[in-house]
Amino acid sequence: MKLVSHRGPGREPRVGVVIDGRVLDVGDAVASSALSEHAADVLALRGTSRQDPGMLRLLAAGAQGLAAVEARVATARAAGELERAPLLADVELLAPVPRPGKVVAVGRNYGEHAKEAGGATQEQPRIISKLPSSVIGPGGTVPTSPALKLDFEVELAVVIGAFARDVPRERAFEVVAGYTVLDDVSAREFQFDVSPPQTTFAKSFDGFCPMGPWLVTRDEVPDPQHLRLSLHLNGECMQDASTAEMIFPVDLLIAYVSRFMTLEPGDVLATGTPSGVGAFRTPPLWLKRGDRLRLEVERVGVLEHGIG
Repeated sequence: MKLVSHRGPGREPRVGVVIDGRVLDVGDAVASSALSEHAADVLALRGTSRQDPGMLRLLAAGAQGLAAVEARVATARAAGELERAPLLADVELLAPVPRPGKVVAVGRNYGEHAKEAGGATQEQPRIISKLPSSVIGPGGTVPTSPALKLDFEVELAVVIGAFARDVPRERAFEVVAGYTVLDDVSAREFQFDVSPPQTTFAKSFDGFCPMGPWLVTRDEVPDPQHLRLSLHLNGECMQDASTAEMIFPVDLLIAYVSRFMTLEPGDVLATGTPSGVGAFRTPPLWLKRGDRLRLEVERVGVLEHGIG
């Protein structure tokens, strides 16, 4: 399934399913799906109620939540509701997880990117982060000011769908809800031109985490290590590679991170970017106001956004 977060009538984020170019709202099914007491307690700490129709509530419900959504889709098909659902183009989409609990990012996880950055290949994943307030949805605009050296990074993003601690690598995919596309926008002057580097700060300005357009459930992407990903800037290809080139693949990253912190439903794991970023071009290429970016991950989707 392709799951989206969209703006409901009361401005509340609700879950929808994209079917044949239309968006079927399934928020009521999400809100009424079964939920464990532990999941309810965690949602309460986040200020999310048991009856919330949004993506965090769905992911916290796990397999039971997805089953409720699938049942709602089946009912809608039988009743002919899909033909009356709004077109995707007429729906205001948010990031699939509008405000994740955490965005765990991985630095220099592609061999050629590590080479262009001038660093040695790491023996362990380099873990950094993007603050959740930096997330924006598809079609959004990343503000250029006050950043001057604004850079792009296309990434496959993994959305976590279970509470996960000390996950064995061979069971890592069991905690994956699905995948989406993410642009790890960075202000390079704060990452490279100051000492000590302020990497998390450089990656967490307002709008620096465009994500979307939807969450593709895990069953539709059986092998995340054989996906083409690319980024076009104003129509010109800047990055083009395969997730097969990751130094640390998705299952290893989940096992590694979960050794040290609990991954929760709705957390996002940004798995790194291939070579071709602006900072390491000759001369460097920085994003500017009016630029348009198109990021694509095979079998997952196309994310477009602007620079304003």
